[in-house]
Amino acid sequence: MLPGSPQLGEDSFRRVVEWAPSAMVMIDPEGIMVLVNAQTERMFDYGRAALIGQSVEILVPERFRQHHRGFRAGYFSDPQPRPMGIGRDLAGCRADGSEFPIEIGLNPIATEAGIMVLASIIDITERQRAQQRLEDALREKTVLLNEVHHRVKNNLQVITSLLNLQADYAADPRLRAILAESCNRVKAMALTHQLLYERKDFSRLQLGDYLERLVQSIRASYRSSGNRIALRLALPEEEVQLDLERAIPCGLLLNELVTNAYKHAFPGERCGEIVIELCKKATDRIRLSISDNGVGLPPDADLAQGSSLGLQLVQLFVEQLHGTAEITRGTGTRMSISFPHTHPKEAP
Repeated sequence: MLPGSPQLGEDSFRRVVEWAPSAMVMIDPEGIMVLVNAQTERMFDYGRAALIGQSVEILVPERFRQHHRGFRAGYFSDPQPRPMGIGRDLAGCRADGSEFPIEIGLNPIATEAGIMVLASIIDITERQRAQQRLEDALREKTVLLNEVHHRVKNNLQVITSLLNLQADYAADPRLRAILAESCNRVKAMALTHQLLYERKDFSRLQLGDYLERLVQSIRASYRSSGNRIALRLALPEEEVQLDLERAIPCGLLLNELVTNAYKHAFPGERCGEIVIELCKKATDRIRLSISDNGVGLPPDADLAQGSSLGLQLVQLFVEQLHGTAEITRGTGTRMSISFPHTHPKEAP
């Protein structure tokens, strides 16, 4: 006997087949049906007498029958238990000619009359309908999320415009600077939603692309410095993806550190360079470094103590990234932030 043949008496085997929940059809090497069960009659709307002794191809849509004969012959040349038509959409044909989607499992059976094949047939119409409903719901959700991000981005742009307008009317230079900083923070958040809208991926951002666009925005905000302060971004060759929950804190962190460098590292007409480096470490962590060759941080500047508003915000953003920060003093200042590539909630 071949694997899959029943270890039951003929009567017991027939009872098992008869009451099986799926349609069961046994055929000989010529493709003639020698046994069907009650579910086959219900599924294909044929009486049993109209099926026994007929070619199994009457259960196959007419346009597929010729190919089906070839597949059947190929199977009998090496009969093994397996599903039929992997990678293809299969259809059954009822007595009235109507078609419906099916899945088929094949099992060789050793009988006294030779090798037979027992086909188990399942009508997957309801499964496909349920899948279609899920796909429709997913498309609807995608459209809705797309619209939400688009509107949020537009609203943030309105806030940016209002802050710029308020700054134009502010007589105090210090107040104008504060409004400009707030405007840059709002732009960093708006850029996140803009990229989500463009990429149609609402779960992750390509971090290098995000930082590149953000750097362009910051550079434009400080164009009054001319060529006196250079701003350079170094990205890894491979893409670095970051989940949406931490993308905004990452952008705000970069904005805060680069803005602080522009404001404080190069007083007067001092020239210099700000360098942003992004890399993915072998330990599945991301490292973001912002360094400058300016005058350096004051001795009393302490990230852990949050000695200024800027440092308080930096510490807050680092915590939201679930990362750690390190300040290196020397010729200028270097801030290195290391955080996990995978969000702790997603870690196994």
